[in-house]
Amino acid sequence: MSLAALLISSALALGACQNKDGLDGVDPLATGSTSPASLKETAKLGERWQSDPKNLQLGLAYAGQLKKLGQSTQQLQVLGTLTQYHPEDQKLLTIYGRELAQAGQSQQAQTVLAKAITAGSTDWKAYSAMGSTLDQQAKYSEAREYYQRALKISPGNVAILNNLGMSYALEGDLKQAETVLKQASASPEGKKEPRLRQNLALVVGLQGRFDDASQIASTDLPPQQVEENMAYLQKMLAQPNTWQQLTDKPAG
Repeated sequence: MSLAALLISSALALGACQNKDGLDGVDPLATGSTSPASLKETAKLGERWQSDPKNLQLGLAYAGQLKKLGQSTQQLQVLGTLTQYHPEDQKLLTIYGRELAQAGQSQQAQTVLAKAITAGSTDWKAYSAMGSTLDQQAKYSEAREYYQRALKISPGNVAILNNLGMSYALEGDLKQAETVLKQASASPEGKKEPRLRQNLALVVGLQGRFDDASQIASTDLPPQQVEENMAYLQKMLAQPNTWQQLTDKPAG
């Protein structure tokens, strides 16, 4: 994995479900069940939705089951079809845009999210997801404008702060990235998020402060894994033009 891909995945990961409700609240694709998706039940749900493709609730439930099964291509196809029937639904556009961003389809995600935002969306997730899509295209300053807009809607939100911090990291401003991630991880909500601390450890380690990074990472990881992570970072930093790969071309 390249450094750019590593940082991008770290930024997007925190938007997923970490705790009971996830950092974003209840997953919009959830069907109400926390049990593993069943192939048989998903197939039945798909048949029901295909007979009524305009049904938004049914379509979202089906997309949620496909996501649980790791069928991201089919999931995006379902969401894309739903947007054709509900082109003005801001919530649906936000969900579809976020899923496109997490799948690395940044330009299409930007188009979809722009529709939700232009329509007057007040959902912080739309703005934060837009920031992620712009980060994937190496448009860091623009991305941070959207993160700031998201923070105005949801002040102190650790998911947004995480992505903001990783945006600075992608641009190579590790000091500012560390400042933002420390702020997020020190908050009551941030203290509940192991992956936020791991992102902070990553940013600190990328500055060559491996002892500090190990101490942060060891809060949640076993010693062997911490040692392996630090060895990986040291190997990565030893490569020539480590940061050049971030500025030569978009990451996504």
